[in-house]
Amino acid sequence: MPTLTFVMPHWLYWAGLLFFPLIATWLVRRQMQKTTDARPSLFIAYLFWLTAGFLGIHRFYLRSAVGIVFIPVFLFILYCNAEVREVRDDTSRTFAALEQAQNAARIAKPEAGQATPESSAAYERAQADVKQRQSEFNVAQAVTDQWSSRGRWGAIVLAILLLIDAVLLPGLVRAVRKQEAAAPHRPVAEMIPPGVAAVAEPVLAEDPTLHFHSRVTDVIETINVKAGEFVAWWSLIAVFFYYYEVVARFVFNSPTNWVHESMFLMFGMQYMLSGAYAYREDQHVRVDVIYAKFSPRGKAIADIITSVFFFIFIITMLVTGYRFAADAVNAGEHSFTEWGIQYWVVKLAIPVGAALLLLQGVSKLIKDILFVARRGA
Repeated sequence: MPTLTFVMPHWLYWAGLLFFPLIATWLVRRQMQKTTDARPSLFIAYLFWLTAGFLGIHRFYLRSAVGIVFIPVFLFILYCNAEVREVRDDTSRTFAALEQAQNAARIAKPEAGQATPESSAAYERAQADVKQRQSEFNVAQAVTDQWSSRGRWGAIVLAILLLIDAVLLPGLVRAVRKQEAAAPHRPVAEMIPPGVAAVAEPVLAEDPTLHFHSRVTDVIETINVKAGEFVAWWSLIAVFFYYYEVVARFVFNSPTNWVHESMFLMFGMQYMLSGAYAYREDQHVRVDVIYAKFSPRGKAIADIITSVFFFIFIITMLVTGYRFAADAVNAGEHSFTEWGIQYWVVKLAIPVGAALLLLQGVSKLIKDILFVARRGA
């Protein structure tokens, strides 16, 4: 089975975090402007073919039972790779023993003209040990090569199937769309099983100023909403990255050294940059056993009083986070892993996120004051 040696370049990682949300937002808006069409899409079919074609998902998407053909081939490849991993320890162990025996034979080899019966006998025993270790290593290596060859042939068969479907997909999509266009459509209401009713969400201690507006607060909240929606798309990036890691590890026996690091750094930045958006949407965790019993005006007053602690915390985080990030920028800090990604960019998210959260706190305080002054009007 071939191996994957791809390592994400740093520039591609940062460019992906910047441009992927922009492209995804544009595609979603473009799709929402179109009329609703639930029939199969050629783009989605090729997307399934590219990302999960080895399981025949593109065929199942087109309601074709031919997708079942892909499953046993893929399972055969997984089995071969599992066997390769099983015998890898034996191969490594026998190879280490072989090197040790060869080293012992070099040491035991008598110097020219200085051979004694004892040294010659020891050298012969060392050579015999080398031959035995070589034989054990050859057996283990042969088993590894055998399973690798089987997995490689399975991969070739799977690749041929995928290439054939890559050519056939446009015609298959057209045929399915034609069939569905001729079939009668059922109203959505008829598709809901009888007896299924909407479940009411529990009533929480909602922020009384959540839907309160003013010109200043609307400007601040627009910035935080845009920032939150932007970094929200990063979660979708994680789906593709971890999907790649699973396929690379179990299908190609090529675990990466960059996927996990890239994702936990991305989620760290997302956590910081989306904090203000979560605060604006009243989604932060809080203890509201007493708060929930207040009237809307009482909640606003409580928020004004407790905002002192919020501003102490957030200003402290902004100042210390700025110093922390400035040191990283000046030093050009990067990780000490093999990937060596830049850390200073990640640490910049701390003061930026704190600044956004501070702005949202100011917006919340303004709305609370206006809410109390107007008595909740």
